[in-house]
Formats: sequence, structure tokens, C-alpha cells
Amino acid sequence: MDIKHLVNITSRAWSVPILAALHAGVAGRQAPLITATGAGRTAFAQSMTHLIEMGLLERNPGHGHPLRPEFRLTTPGRIGAEISHQIWTLAGEENRDLLRKSWTLPVLAIVHTPHHFNDIQRALAPITDRALSQALKALEERNWVHREVDQEARPPRPIYSAASTGAEISAIMAPHLA
Repeated sequence: MDIKHLVNITSRAWSVPILAALHAGVAGRQAPLITATGAGRTAFAQSMTHLIEMGLLERNPGHGHPLRPEFRLTTPGRIGAEISHQIWTLAGEENRDLLRKSWTLPVLAIVHTPHHFNDIQRALAPITDRALSQALKALEERNWVHREVDQEARPPRPIYSAASTGAEISAIMAPHLA
């Protein structure tokens, strides 16, 4: 998996929770998954369609009613689901809203090693300045990212690195990103 693939997966708010729920053994039907994730029907449907288009989920042939289909993980989906489950479990209930934001996991993946703002932005193109600033601020508020000013640089520039739970989540993703 590369960073662009991670950005694509997390572009839908409910993709990670759906994958985590499927890995945890929740039945691959709409009602159990909506209950397990807490997603609304429309956002859930969009996330499911997105995951199918990405090749992480597929309809389970021969199972389910046409109006109530059953879904299963594909081979690449199993890897994504395992990672999602580890991250979802580690984050805890109080931080799951942060995981549903588009840029949280991609930013954490990049700051596994310390990076300057512009380096993060280049790695996550097409992220905007505003979106990156908001993501970093939200991660700093939860103490998932540490901001330190590089006094050696002229002008001084901040360096961002994963911290506490953010570092643990980053470490889960790092081996899977090429």
C-alpha cells in the first residue's frame, strides 16, 4: 500500500470503521454494519460503494437477498481491515471522531518520522494548506502530534512528529506503506 492508496481509503469517513467492524467479525450486511459503526445510511452507502470500487470489498455471491446484499472482504481488503481494526481499537471511543476525518491517518503516516509542514504537504498532494493546518491542529490538541520549532533553520520552522497514541497508530501503518 502506498500513501495515495491510504488517502483514497480515508477519503470516506466511514471506510476505516467499516473495515474494522468486518475484521472484528460483524456480519457483512447493511444493518449490522450500520449498528456497529454508528454511520448514517447515506454516508454508509457511499463508503461501501467506495470500498467496493477500490477492490477492498465485494458482494458475497450466492448470499443475501438482492435488496439486502451481503459483502465480504477481498484479499487486499483483509490487510486493510486488519490495520483498520488495530487502529480503531487503539484509538479508543473518545478519539474515533478524529479517525473519521479525511487527513488524520495520512498525516500520521507521514509524521512517523519528523517532517516540516511543506514536506508533509508535498507527500500528501493535493492536500491544501488549510486542510493540513486543521489536521495538524486537531492532532496536536489530542497530543497525537508534537510540534517543535527548528531554531537551526532560517527562518525557524516547525517540525511535526507523531506522539503518544498518534505514534502508536503511525507505527501500525508504517510497515504497510511503501
